[in-house]
Amino acid sequence: MAQKSSKYVIWLWLIFLSPILIIFSIVTLTGIGTFGSLPDVEELVNPKNNLATIVYSGDMKILGKYYSENRVNVNFNELDKDLVNALVATEDARFYEHSGVDIKALGRSFLGAFTGGNKGGGSTITQQLAKMMFPREKLTKPELVIRKMKEWIIATRLEKYYTKDEIMALYLNKFDFLNLAVGVKSATQIYFNRTQDSLKIEQAAMLIGMAKNPSLFNPIRHADTTKHRRNVVMNQMVKYGYLSKQKYDSLKLLPLDLSFRPEDHNDGLAPYLREYIRDNFLKNWCEKNINPETNKPYNIYKDGLRIYTTIDSRMQQYAEEAVYEHMQDLQKIFDKDLKTKKNYPFAWNVSKDEIENIMNASIKRSERYRAGKRQGLSHDDIIASFYKPVAMTVYSLRGDIDTVLTPFDSIKYYKSFLQTGFMAMEPQTGYVKAWVGGINHKHFKYDHVKVSRRQVGSTFKPFVYALAIQEGFSPCHQVANVRTCISLPDGKEWCPSNSDGPNDKNNGKMITLKKALANSINYITVWIMKQYGPHAVVSLVKRLGITSEIPEVPSICLGTADINVIEMVAANATFVNKGTYIQPTFISRIEDKNGKVLEEFIPNSDEIFSEEKAYVMIQLMRGVVDGGTGSRLRSRHKLMNQIAGKTGTTQKNADGWFIGLTPELVAGAWVGGEDRSVHFNSMVEGQGASMALPIWGKFFSKVYADKKLNVSKGDFPRPKNLDPNLEMDCSKYDSDLFQDSGDENEFDNLKEQ
Repeated sequence: MAQKSSKYVIWLWLIFLSPILIIFSIVTLTGIGTFGSLPDVEELVNPKNNLATIVYSGDMKILGKYYSENRVNVNFNELDKDLVNALVATEDARFYEHSGVDIKALGRSFLGAFTGGNKGGGSTITQQLAKMMFPREKLTKPELVIRKMKEWIIATRLEKYYTKDEIMALYLNKFDFLNLAVGVKSATQIYFNRTQDSLKIEQAAMLIGMAKNPSLFNPIRHADTTKHRRNVVMNQMVKYGYLSKQKYDSLKLLPLDLSFRPEDHNDGLAPYLREYIRDNFLKNWCEKNINPETNKPYNIYKDGLRIYTTIDSRMQQYAEEAVYEHMQDLQKIFDKDLKTKKNYPFAWNVSKDEIENIMNASIKRSERYRAGKRQGLSHDDIIASFYKPVAMTVYSLRGDIDTVLTPFDSIKYYKSFLQTGFMAMEPQTGYVKAWVGGINHKHFKYDHVKVSRRQVGSTFKPFVYALAIQEGFSPCHQVANVRTCISLPDGKEWCPSNSDGPNDKNNGKMITLKKALANSINYITVWIMKQYGPHAVVSLVKRLGITSEIPEVPSICLGTADINVIEMVAANATFVNKGTYIQPTFISRIEDKNGKVLEEFIPNSDEIFSEEKAYVMIQLMRGVVDGGTGSRLRSRHKLMNQIAGKTGTTQKNADGWFIGLTPELVAGAWVGGEDRSVHFNSMVEGQGASMALPIWGKFFSKVYADKKLNVSKGDFPRPKNLDPNLEMDCSKYDSDLFQDSGDENEFDNLKEQ
């Protein structure tokens, strides 16, 4: 009998120990790689995460990100303590006691499986991290068992190589909180518009509640379910002493109170600059720089680069506000002006053939046309699709609107909007402080600061005058206001007129260079061009950093060349920077994900004029604002400090410009239609002083009002060696001229040679 009882005991022990022995054997075999390899030490110590590249402003504000996963890592000491407490209380109460695998929790889990009761999950935070770091594929049940064993082993190894705090940070950095929020830093920004170290208890609890099942507890789709889960998390915090019952009773009644801000590349400050950096600058930079971790070129979407721009976030905000405010008002005037005339949105005098050519070219450039070609459709079938109404969302001054239009009509509709480009930079450093490439990046992605080139009109004239000043002319040098002709290579004569033509009451009178530039007199500009010739002018502007193609023909003196905003601003900044051109710079440095500086960017410079000659040019250009075509800065914008500048308007009012210079900032604005056939009919609204100058005025009014920016209204510094006999106050010569001045006198009736 005793022998029989002994057998029973042995069998009972075998039955009891068999699962343990089997599990132990499987774990041992798994650990030595019998069922497949495990991550090596390098993979555990340096886990591969896709990290977003972050773009910072000069004052350390995040402008935006580039990512395949919107993840930015943070350290444990940057985490809100309620996040940590909530995670421990909910997912792994014994987190600080076990070594990756919690035997007690596993025992409860197995007991629950056998008895049918819910004894809680057995996975620790470290095991969950192992699962996230090395995701499961589609597995059979036996494979799933082996995979679970592997995760136990990985978890214990993680505990060997990382501290508890590091594991906690790794977990919260790795977790996908949905809605393009990978990692806790992105999640707190997107759901609550907060940083991960400044959360309220209920906010931390909501995020941790998502860890159980983010799809089910998605606060955007399932608010009530998510709120219930949040309260469960806070109740767990009460259970483990992280939250008082009294406080819980009040917090559980609160709504989720989301401040949901999904990140979009079209949103945020400086979207045009960010897109230019992504698509042009970084694309080229990454091709030339190898990431030592991957031995491949840096990937801006995965390698966690840190891009430090020179942009000042406050100035950028003011620039975007100035553009929005002015372009809203200007567009209303433009619509009212042209909707009563034929050919809208094109000018009344544009021919039907020209309009047809413009529209056909736009159709062929469209994504709809390219998609049709990829599908193998014929040209006629694709064109027919442009005349069938479809539902679409379009931009308007009041925000996006849902409507039904034919694609053909939508193209015409979008052409009706005036576009703009605005940029401001420090003349002494070359640092770009504000960059606005258009009116709305979501709907109009073409950048009008760096990419677009448009005719510059009379904003080109200061470069011509600079030749005269460089050769010793003073601002008060007088020239007869008479037509000047220049002989062309084909034997013809080029004799442009002033816009007022032969009826100008100032024709034939002697005019100072300062007054001529202030009122944009063509006769005087052509006279200077005749003295030095196109080659000298082109050589000068090339030294001023203008890389746009400029033909060596006389008409360039009146602004027929196509140049972009950034080059025009930088060239004019040379006058403020004591005659030294400095290359505009919008990125100061690039760091890797660990903060190691990969490259610093120092702008190139070149001394073009002497300090004295540059100062004389400043005084010459001050006349534009003090009593010329830029005087609206005084009368309408009440900017009374020293400002130099130049307005510009091209033929038929297709382009309006204003470049303005102050001792600490130089900025420029361009306004015009996407097509040159879209423009104001009247010079009153269509000149640069009406189209572009107000953006400059509004921007500087905001900048000066912000005392924290510390941008002074001081005078341009006078050089010590300036000739004391040099005349710069020319009022005694010009007092009886241009009493009715205020509008621009730009090139018109130009004949291209």
